[in-house]
Amino acid sequence: SATEIVFALGLGEALEGVSFECDFPPEARDKAVVSGTALELDGAGAADIDAAVRARLAEGQPIYTLDRDRIRAIQPGVLLAQDLCEVCAVPSGVVNDALEDLGCAARVVSLDPVTLDDVIAGIGEVGEATGREDHARVLMTRLHDRVDDVRALVAGLPRPRPRVLPLEWSEPPFSAGHWVPDMVDAAGGECLLAPPASRSRPLAWDAVASSRPEVVVFAPCGHHLDAAVEAARPLRDHPALATASQLWVVDADAYFSRPGPRVVDGVELLASILHPERAGPPDPSRAVRLR
Repeated sequence: SATEIVFALGLGEALEGVSFECDFPPEARDKAVVSGTALELDGAGAADIDAAVRARLAEGQPIYTLDRDRIRAIQPGVLLAQDLCEVCAVPSGVVNDALEDLGCAARVVSLDPVTLDDVIAGIGEVGEATGREDHARVLMTRLHDRVDDVRALVAGLPRPRPRVLPLEWSEPPFSAGHWVPDMVDAAGGECLLAPPASRSRPLAWDAVASSRPEVVVFAPCGHHLDAAVEAARPLRDHPALATASQLWVVDADAYFSRPGPRVVDGVELLASILHPERAGPPDPSRAVRLR
């Protein structure tokens, strides 16, 4: 998400290093990769990935690695990190320790959004750290306006709102927390099992069934649409989701998991899923209906 913010602020040429997951915009793939994964998970299913991550954390071992030689060669002036989720990216504490060992005096900016407003505010933090405050303010205003437009679009719809269960994992099921409940609310839905600003957490299938969802939105962390559809297999006919007349799979990596500008695209996508009569049908390259 930090990479996307940097490019959105017109600083792509100044960006020297990215994580192994940075793939947007496409130019990001041409940058030096300075962080990678410590896990070999190619071809692993959702349950296996969850087990591997849990085991690694239980052992006190890092999930991600830093290429210290590349960081030393780059000698960055600003380094963008996060402390929101140690499963999602390298924590800023690890980055600080590495910089100290390398004798690098880079300013570390930790982006740790919890709400949708926090996600947009993070753009301002990057703008301040990079001398692009004016660009950041313009982008933030544009994004807030788009969210307000969605809220206005779905305002006045008959109550109750559709009961929406956002999931970010399937085996075991995890709630999609943090800013996702705000996204659901802005798009005109009632978010289930994920209070605003709550962390993502594992759910019992009994609790899922008791919540009686009408619409399930599966946004598996770290998955683009094709991989997300494959990961949704355990959900297709799960009895705990029997009340849901709709099961949607979305491109989570692009529009939900990464707290950057495209989260607002995710709000617009949710509005299309929940209220196509107002927002128009969802873009099939961004969301697929399985039920």
